[in-house]
Amino acid sequence: MNGFINLLKPPGMSSGAVVAIVKRLTGERVGHAGTLDPEASGVLPIMVGRATRLLDCFPDHSKSYVAEIAFAGATDTQDAQGTIIEPRQSVPEREEILAVLPQFRGKIMQRPPAYSALKKDGVPLYALARQGKAVETQARETVINQLELGGRTGQDGYMLSIDCGSGTYIRTLCHDIGQALNAPAHMRFLLRTRHGAFSIENAVTVEEIMVAGNLEKYLLPLDFPLGALPVLQLPESFWKLGRNGGKLPVELMPELNEKERCRVYADKEILGVAHKDGDILRFDVGLTGG
Repeated sequence: MNGFINLLKPPGMSSGAVVAIVKRLTGERVGHAGTLDPEASGVLPIMVGRATRLLDCFPDHSKSYVAEIAFAGATDTQDAQGTIIEPRQSVPEREEILAVLPQFRGKIMQRPPAYSALKKDGVPLYALARQGKAVETQARETVINQLELGGRTGQDGYMLSIDCGSGTYIRTLCHDIGQALNAPAHMRFLLRTRHGAFSIENAVTVEEIMVAGNLEKYLLPLDFPLGALPVLQLPESFWKLGRNGGKLPVELMPELNEKERCRVYADKEILGVAHKDGDILRFDVGLTGG
């Protein structure tokens, strides 16, 4: 079995636990793209078999979310699972929030939370934080393509719609919006509605795959997330070379720019992803080997 499953992760289950379920059902090598925190829910692309080779080849790693920001105090984890470290001050009016949102759109600098899966000397930061060790993270650039304010929730919350680049922490975004308003806040709810080509409208639940047992009908093809990459259809005389992952002459796709990637096919069979490297096309990932 080789392909992708567009899975809807439920709250209360880790991304690793979802992978373990699919691995048990398929008996194949399994991975996932874009970790979701256990209490978050939404789209979690699952890679089965040879699809696990393709994660770094996705042309689109952008993501879309619906989140709830709660002006109920800042927490050490920046979400509702943590301990309050800055008490609630006030709940901003809608107009006040709208006034600060522009500073969080476009390219911004964001400091990853101490409670995250990022590693220091091979140890996840959340493990160090739970041991009470001071964890200092470095600010890094990320991109918020869209940030819109939704409706009011309860006494102290608002909904946010976010479209962002890879590596963005939505709980940190909620925390930072609270700091900008002098109204300590955290993320209370998170739903990922899209990861690249994978959308919540077509996602299947963990219950559905467990009941089905055989996951063939839920498998998306190996080239499903690669649709934005240009296509190279190899002449039949190059099929064997392509299947063996050999270097291909750049004349087969002269319009490709240096380092630009393309999908390589032998008729309808995808052989892998290659990039232009001088006067050759070199495979980044081959999909026909063992």
